[in-house]
Amino acid sequence: MNSDIKPLDPVLLLSFLKVCETLSFTEAARQLGLRQSSVSQHVARLERRVGRRLLERDTHEVRPTPDGDAILPFAREALEAGRRIERYLRGSTLRGRLRLGVSEDFAYTALPEILAEFAMQHHAVDLELTVGLSGLLYEQYDAGDLDLIFAKRRKGDARGEVAWQERLVWVGRPGMRLAEQREVPLVLYPPPSITRIHAIETLEQAGRAWRVACTSGSLAGLRAATVAGLGITAHSARLIPPGLAEVEPPEVLPELGTIEFVVIGGQSHQEAARALAATILSGAGRLLPEAPLRRGRKG
Repeated sequence: MNSDIKPLDPVLLLSFLKVCETLSFTEAARQLGLRQSSVSQHVARLERRVGRRLLERDTHEVRPTPDGDAILPFAREALEAGRRIERYLRGSTLRGRLRLGVSEDFAYTALPEILAEFAMQHHAVDLELTVGLSGLLYEQYDAGDLDLIFAKRRKGDARGEVAWQERLVWVGRPGMRLAEQREVPLVLYPPPSITRIHAIETLEQAGRAWRVACTSGSLAGLRAATVAGLGITAHSARLIPPGLAEVEPPEVLPELGTIEFVVIGGQSHQEAARALAATILSGAGRLLPEAPLRRGRKG
């Protein structure tokens, strides 16, 4: 091992990672509790340290360069290694029952691994998991049936800590053609699905006719119907299920805009809920694929 090679400062890596996840210096600074100028300085120091440009910046957006995309998984691994060391040395005195609700969106992600690590670290916490539609999770949380939820932000609801902001896109069977169809065939979750509301409102505001071709209460059912070509659906851009792709060309449909994934409930008096909320937020980057981020906004 070459002792002359100094390890990268994890503080710099964390600022870089947060900018990549949020696509915004402003939001990254808010989540880290820092000034925007500090985050910018951290990224600049990291770029000087590695001798490569890691982020592209202009007046409209910020996005990783090819080198920035390439080192994202390494940055996540380095930061996670540090967190594992801290958790091992700190141990856990948490105990009790913790009821967690998570959105269907995470069915094909690394969330089970993150929850397994939490369970291994906190043996005395009995974790009860509910997977469902974001809208239903809000109702269960408000009724006191869940202690913590990880879901899409509900329109007009300011609660929770932002894990990341995400583009919402139209997805369907690869090669599906919509131009010749008078009505847009939709594959949707049932009410009170947040994605359903967003998709229908977007089409109606654009004056596009639509019809519901299939309704499914699970991501597996929604995926099966969409893969079969029954219609298209709205989905988070970086969590598109296997077998589906963004509708091309994108100009044939109105843009859906962005959504936020949030963790709600970690501010409660329950120490276990706070610990799990912190675990999910710190591991949010592991839920996303390593594909380049196509759009962003400059903070």
